[in-house]
Amino acid sequence: MSKFFTYFKLRDYLMVALILGLIVFEVWLDLTMPDYTAKLTTAASSSSIDVNEVWSNGGMMVLIAFGSSASAVASGFLSSIVAANVAKNLRKSLFNRILSFSDVEIDHFQTASLITRTTNDVVRVQMLVSMGTQLVLKAPVMAIWAITKISSTSVEWTTAVAVTVVSMVVVIALIVAIAFPRFRKIQKLTDDLNAVTRESISGVRVVRAFNAEGYQSNKFEKVNEAVTKNNLFTSRVMGFLFPFITVAMNGLTLAIYWIGAVLINDAPISQRPVLLGEMLAFTQIALQLVMSFMMLVAVFVLVPRTFVSVKRINEVLNTEASIKFPESFTPGEGKGEIEFDHVSFAYHGGASPCLKDISFKIEKGETFAIIGATGSGKTSLINLIPRFYDVSQGSVKLDGVDIRDYPQAEIQKRIALAPQKATLFKGDVKHNVAYGAGQIEDDDPRLKKAIDLAQAGFVYELEEGIHSNVAQGGTNFSGGQKQRLSIARSLFKDSEVVIFDDTFSALDYKTDMLVRKGIRQELSDRTVIIVAQRIGTIKNADKILVLEDGEAVGLGKHEELLKNCPVYKEIALSQLKEEEL
Repeated sequence: MSKFFTYFKLRDYLMVALILGLIVFEVWLDLTMPDYTAKLTTAASSSSIDVNEVWSNGGMMVLIAFGSSASAVASGFLSSIVAANVAKNLRKSLFNRILSFSDVEIDHFQTASLITRTTNDVVRVQMLVSMGTQLVLKAPVMAIWAITKISSTSVEWTTAVAVTVVSMVVVIALIVAIAFPRFRKIQKLTDDLNAVTRESISGVRVVRAFNAEGYQSNKFEKVNEAVTKNNLFTSRVMGFLFPFITVAMNGLTLAIYWIGAVLINDAPISQRPVLLGEMLAFTQIALQLVMSFMMLVAVFVLVPRTFVSVKRINEVLNTEASIKFPESFTPGEGKGEIEFDHVSFAYHGGASPCLKDISFKIEKGETFAIIGATGSGKTSLINLIPRFYDVSQGSVKLDGVDIRDYPQAEIQKRIALAPQKATLFKGDVKHNVAYGAGQIEDDDPRLKKAIDLAQAGFVYELEEGIHSNVAQGGTNFSGGQKQRLSIARSLFKDSEVVIFDDTFSALDYKTDMLVRKGIRQELSDRTVIIVAQRIGTIKNADKILVLEDGEAVGLGKHEELLKNCPVYKEIALSQLKEEEL
């Protein structure tokens, strides 16, 4: 929890100090009000009423009420600013930490949970800071000051207040202890609710295609029901507090009046107006004291869930990326050579390795292809090159240097990737193709070259050309169009190594051929790695690696593999006739 305060900047601490000053001033005014109430009551109940004294005390009470209200508004405004600043710093730290994660950490936390922690959990912290900087500071100040004033008056009245306060503390502690475990469970259930919702929305076409609306609805309803039951339980438990405090306040008022009636009845007639004024003043102070505990109750309603949120946020912030990059590096001449040296790899928690003792070398300027059945480890192998994951055994080398010795920026500079799933970002076509390149001119020759090589000339036919809108996820483009824009993005980067991870699967045969022909002509000095299912896509590659169950069962040219690799020949014959091969 102490780490949480690191997100308060100097300006925030200065504002908190100013808020504390305003709160002390407000409490002083609130506790001064009963003194004027006592004077006004005494003056009004005496045998000879002094109108000037009534106006004087009444005027002071109006000024005090105005000053107290102004202080409350100012402290509330400053608290909101502090809370917004803390939430901003917290979200920024979370976002930057998540961006530093490797795929291992993303898989561990799950996307839905990370979204909940960055939004829902941060909002809870913001609410606590906003209320806490006022209520948590005001309640103790009010309580201590009120108790000091009360203790100097009647022992009987002080005893009544003490009994009320102790009973409130006991009940509050008991209720919070009951509700806290449920608050922890609610946050986990919120993750599950987000996961089911995200899954249903992102896969809505599949849901409809398989007439599975009822199944998804039941799945959602099950999680939603669990969230609802836990929220109802905690609401009922915490809802008991306010009626209890109301009863305590009314009971305390009744006790003060009853004790006051006895004291006034036993007092001399001359002292009765004074005692009446003191009783009314004491009632106000006692109620102020109870109100301070009501403030604490309002905070206690938030605190258990907020503590759970803070813990979940800290889990992300305290998680270090499992893949570490060196800070310094002396770059040599970029060649684009890739070497796998007895590489084995298993996912975290995986039962068995998905890659086993893989060794091969790709020379500069070669076109290297990878093929194999679904689940043979093609994408897993590709993910090791840009270091999305680290090898379990062996090493991956770039230009003769272990990939683990490269800084992240250097790897990103030397390797371009068109992933298996084409991902487009909200914006326009231009900034999706030139993603990460900053501001570029519309007539930048790299932009046109990348679009033309990827056979993505359809963008010029759009109403706004390269400035045409791209919806989130590229939902306003077809699968083939998204893949061509993804290919154009990787070509625009102009890196030494370009990886196409099954990127041609949504392209027709003609477009596939034209893209590969353009890449072969224009990127002859680049190392190109192609993962594909089609024999036609890879048969002209300089080398072809054949994978089966995570093992390399063949390596060579198309003609060699047809003769020497039964697995490759079986794949080839399943797609083309023997005379075509």
